[in-house]
Amino acid sequence: MIATANVAFQHVPLPRAPLRPSKRCRNARHERIKAYLDEIRKTQQRTMNIDVAEGERLYHLVRELDAKRVLEIGTSNGYSTIWMAMGLEETGGKIISVEFDEGRHKLAVENFIKLGLDALADLRFADALKEVPRIDGPFDLVFIDAWKEDYAAYFDLVFPKVRSGGAIAAHDTTSYAKEMAAFLERVKSTPELKTEFLSLGPNGMSISFKK
Repeated sequence: MIATANVAFQHVPLPRAPLRPSKRCRNARHERIKAYLDEIRKTQQRTMNIDVAEGERLYHLVRELDAKRVLEIGTSNGYSTIWMAMGLEETGGKIISVEFDEGRHKLAVENFIKLGLDALADLRFADALKEVPRIDGPFDLVFIDAWKEDYAAYFDLVFPKVRSGGAIAAHDTTSYAKEMAAFLERVKSTPELKTEFLSLGPNGMSISFKK
């Protein structure tokens, strides 16, 4: 149990991951999941979700990295988390995702349970600046989509935990470039990283591959 001020933070215990389904069953299942994702984009407002094309890029990135361990900072309602979980269903991995807002955290848990993906995710209601230092690496992929002024601090926490060949992805690199200036400087100037900037949605995304 983690306590900050008068709010108690806790992560949701989840069951062991099931055996991976066959490709045919998985494809049909993913189509149903994508339909659900379309629905929650329309019905779950004020959750600041990534664009569909960005979700698809994260899904493929998980597969490209053959990711087994993924960390997300900023779950929101689980929209981006679900995209990555679909990839992890194919690689046999799991995701840890941290969210500070209790309402959005509960919504994410509900969405994962409805989709039957809850065994693939450890959804934590916590302050990422306090929770991430408690989480051991290494990670294949880290995705950051949280409080913009703290991106540099998140980077400093996760960079040592990302394996060589892994990646750090971040959202809102265009729309909040001023607030994220320190983070953007880090991903551009760190010698161990090769960073690409994508315009798959209006807010922008970066992917930094660790050499």
